[in-house]
Amino acid sequence: MTTKTTGITAGFLDALAEAASAEEALRLIDGCRLRIAPGSIFSIQQNVTTGRDAAGQVLLRRFYSSEAGTFPVNGAKRKTRTPWTERLFMQGRVFVGEGEQVLARNFDDFDQMRAYGLRSVVNVPMLQGTVCYATFNVFGTRERWLPEELFGIRLLALAAARWVPAVPGLAYSFEETPCL
Repeated sequence: MTTKTTGITAGFLDALAEAASAEEALRLIDGCRLRIAPGSIFSIQQNVTTGRDAAGQVLLRRFYSSEAGTFPVNGAKRKTRTPWTERLFMQGRVFVGEGEQVLARNFDDFDQMRAYGLRSVVNVPMLQGTVCYATFNVFGTRERWLPEELFGIRLLALAAARWVPAVPGLAYSFEETPCL
């Protein structure tokens, strides 16, 4: 039986282990991502929030982009406290968004996404202990993800984690309140 995760083989993992740089490793992961989720784009956003940043915000910086011409590496954006930021950064849980209404509700830059036909997302938190130091993001052009695509994307996020450093001085500026 063939599934979309068949690209994640021992050979792929061995090649990843032998990668000489983060860029090389992430290109391998990106190639596998295309086999798992054709028609998608991929990025990794580092959490670069420090104690000097405004309370109630997360500062993100793009570490990798499959579409660097449109979504450049080192591009930065601030996210306020929303159910999306709580799920990823405070709860350390995967966010799956399906459909334009869900994306519009959760992403203030949805108009830019819509221009590329993006209609779904999987955001996987990359964790060190309980701290989300980065997010592994795959945006799709279809409204719905298949279960094997979700599984494959989550496996790729785990494989990518060793190549994405946590930023020194990482801190949260959210108030210490329980999440609902």
